[in-house]
Amino acid sequence: MKLALSLTARLTLLFVLVSSSVLIGLGWLLNAAVERHFIEMDRGLLEGKVEVLERLLASPPQAGEIQALDDAVIDMFRSDPELKIFVQTVGGSLILAPPDLPFPEQAIDRQRVDQADMIFSWRNGGSRYRGLATTMQTALPDLAPLLVVVAINIDHHERFMARYGRTLSVFIPVAAFLSGLLGWWAARRGLSPLHLLQERAASVTASQLDRRLPEESVPRELKGLARELNRMLIRLEEAFRRLSNFSSDLAHEMRTPVSNLLTQTQVALSRSRTEGEYQETLASNAEELDRLSRMIADMLFLARAENGLSLPSIEEIRLHDEIADLLEFYDALADEAGVRLQASGRAVVRGNRLMLRRALSNLLSNAIRHAGQGGQGGQGCEGGEAGEVRIDLAEESAVVSLIVENSGDPIPPEVIPMIFDRFYRAESDRPRHEGATGGLGLGLAITQAIVHAHGGHVSVTSGRAGASFRVTLPSGKSGGNGVRESDAPKNLANRP
Repeated sequence: MKLALSLTARLTLLFVLVSSSVLIGLGWLLNAAVERHFIEMDRGLLEGKVEVLERLLASPPQAGEIQALDDAVIDMFRSDPELKIFVQTVGGSLILAPPDLPFPEQAIDRQRVDQADMIFSWRNGGSRYRGLATTMQTALPDLAPLLVVVAINIDHHERFMARYGRTLSVFIPVAAFLSGLLGWWAARRGLSPLHLLQERAASVTASQLDRRLPEESVPRELKGLARELNRMLIRLEEAFRRLSNFSSDLAHEMRTPVSNLLTQTQVALSRSRTEGEYQETLASNAEELDRLSRMIADMLFLARAENGLSLPSIEEIRLHDEIADLLEFYDALADEAGVRLQASGRAVVRGNRLMLRRALSNLLSNAIRHAGQGGQGGQGCEGGEAGEVRIDLAEESAVVSLIVENSGDPIPPEVIPMIFDRFYRAESDRPRHEGATGGLGLGLAITQAIVHAHGGHVSVTSGRAGASFRVTLPSGKSGGNGVRESDAPKNLANRP
């Protein structure tokens, strides 16, 4: 298993690696700089000796006498025993050479060919030398131009560089270790805001979702993280609140039919009854069981929608034809409620016909129910004036817009954000036992899930009277952006 290092350990290791690399690089640069300094210092010394020799050869003490020249050169270098000189004619005749130091022939031959001053180094035995080769003109009439090599022992430089290298080999590890300690301390101090975030996050529990992380107490680099975590906590708090309310509403909704079933069954079993009384009890129980069955089916549908509602089949749908069929179906209910139904516009979408028809049916039945006086469908309207439900279809570019408007009382502003919540019903006095799905408070939630599965959006607005539900869907015309079968979620396609 791979070992996961802490951020402090990672930052410390990175700090050690960076500091070690910098120190090693700096040591290499200093070593090169010192070496160059020694080379330039030796070059200056050797060039000075060459200049002295040039002046000597330009006006020798006794012209034409080689022995006199030899004595003069020996006297000149006697003060520096580490200094060596090699003199040779261009033709190769040896004039002067140290008895204990052979000069490198390759360097001499190269200088003879290039005719340019050249500095070089070589090792002889246990000592190291640095030399300067040059061609020198002479005033001696019997000698051609001379090849002169002046050299100096540089063992003292070698000893200094060796001590310098040993010092660096000790200093760099010690400095890297100290840098690691300082890096660990700096990382611990720098990451202390993360420990504060950890403590605050640990205090957030299911019963304390209102806790927030301190955005003002963390560095600028962590403010974005703290802000996003706080937004996540807000979403979690809202989702937990909805889940708690949903659980309470579900228990409340199921308690009524179960209580009715239990009470009616117990009463029926309390004494012998006639066949007709048993049939009446069974019929009442069947109604309650049907209510439970619809509730369970709707909840399964919404549970599938939360995990990506699948569209079993996709086809081209003429919405105006579907709306016309629904208006004909709800015509009797609208007449009984005293509501006029109107529709206009034409549009084509791609999707599942049964699902879209269910969503439109939920919107239409909800609009009819609230189109009467005070939002109480079926009671007529004040002064004999009929309520109205209007459906408008419009298609613009690649978007289809469907608006369902109804008369009646407006929706209070505080209710609108919860209108699509499960089991939410704005009317406290609504009957608890109805034949339509909307009576369970699930109709609009199912509508929203279906519209989202088709890549659309549903919203509600309310003015001085009535309410307006607006549904937008991708257009299904040729070349439009309607839902394609490949776009539909597949993860629940095989679920019951």
